[in-house]
Amino acid sequence: MQFRVGSLSALEEGQIPLRIVHQYNKHLPLRLLLLFLLLGVGLVVFLYVSMYTYRCIGIHSVEPSRIQTHEGCVEGLESWIRPPSNLVHEMNDTELFWCASLVPTIQNYPFNRTPKIAFMFLTRGPLPLSPLWDRFFEGNDRLYSIYIHSSPSYDPDFEPSSPFYGRQIPSKVAEWGRMNMCDAERRLLANALLDVSNEWFVLVSEACIPLKNFSTIYTYISQSHFSFLGAFDEDSPNARGRYNWGMEPEVNLSDWRKGSQWFELSRKLALAVVRDTLYYPKFKHFCRADSCYSDEHYLPTMLTLQSTRSLANRTLTWVDWSRGGPHPALYDEADLTESFFKDVVDGGSCMYNNHTTNLCFLFARKIAPSALDHLLSNSLEFFGF
Repeated sequence: MQFRVGSLSALEEGQIPLRIVHQYNKHLPLRLLLLFLLLGVGLVVFLYVSMYTYRCIGIHSVEPSRIQTHEGCVEGLESWIRPPSNLVHEMNDTELFWCASLVPTIQNYPFNRTPKIAFMFLTRGPLPLSPLWDRFFEGNDRLYSIYIHSSPSYDPDFEPSSPFYGRQIPSKVAEWGRMNMCDAERRLLANALLDVSNEWFVLVSEACIPLKNFSTIYTYISQSHFSFLGAFDEDSPNARGRYNWGMEPEVNLSDWRKGSQWFELSRKLALAVVRDTLYYPKFKHFCRADSCYSDEHYLPTMLTLQSTRSLANRTLTWVDWSRGGPHPALYDEADLTESFFKDVVDGGSCMYNNHTTNLCFLFARKIAPSALDHLLSNSLEFFGF
C-alpha cells in the first residue's frame, strides 16, 4: 500500500496507520536536538577562529560594499601587511607562535615590499650603548626594525625620538644556560615575524656594537645566500659531552651541534624556529643548565637537522674566548683602538657565498658601557658612520 505522508486527508481517511505517525513524532525532538547541537558546535568553532584572527591581525570589521572595489581591496590588503604599531599585546607564547607561523602560500608579494633587517636585542635591562646604535640606524628607517626583550621588571625610558622608543615586546625571565633563554629568542623571532617586511633577523645583546656602517651590513646580509649560525660537531666534554641519550630518536649523537648564541636567520629559518614542536620538547626535558646549555645547542642542532644547506656555519658576531672562563672577555676604552678594530674586521678570512673574504664579522661583543663616549668620538674612523 502507498501512503502520502504529507497529506492531511490521508490521515483523516485512515490510510496511514497511527503507529507510523507516533514513531515519526517520537524521533522528531531527537532530530531537532542533534540539529541544534551541530549548530552550536559550528558557532563555537567560528568564534574560536574569529578570536585568533582578531588577536593576530587586529581585524574589527569589513564592509561588504568596500571589498567589491579595487580601492576596498587595497585597503583590505593594507590591514594585513601593515606592521603592528604597538608591540604590546596580550597573547601568550602559544597564541603568538601560532600567529607568527601563518604564511601566505603564494610566494610573489602582490605589493611593493622593501625587505628589512629585524634587529632583536636580548638584554637584561638598559641598552647603555644605544646612542652608538642610534647613529648607526640614522637615515635608514625603511630598512630596519627593532625589537627588545628584557627582564619583565625593566621599564625603558627612551626618548620618543629614539629608534628604540616603544620597541619592547612582552617579555619573560630569561636565564643564562636555561631553555627560557631560547624561549626569549623564539619570542623575539615571533614578534618580528608579525611584520611581513622583515626578511632577516639578527640577534644582538646590550653589549654588542656594529663594526660597519648600515649600508655595508645591509648589503652583506641581504646578498648572502646563507644564514649565519655556527653549528659544529665537536667531540669534547663541552659539546658532545653534553648530549643526553634521552633525546633519541629525534636527536641522535651524530646530530648534536654546538654554536654561538648570536645569529642571523632568514625569514624561512625564523619560521622554522617558531614552528618547531618536534625538537623543542626534547631540549626542554633533556638539555638542562646543570649539564647542558640550551642556547649553545638548540638552534645549531635543530636547524642543522631542518635545513643544514641554508647555514654558513659561522656567526657574524666577534667575541673573544681566549681569556678563559664561562664568559667572553669584556673590552673597555683602552682596548678599543683603531688597530684593534682593524684586526677584528680584516684580520682573518672566511667563506662568503662560496668565495673567500676578509670581512667575516659585522658585530662585536662584549663592549663595556664605559667605552661609549670613546666610541662615539671615533665612530667615523672606527666604523664608517
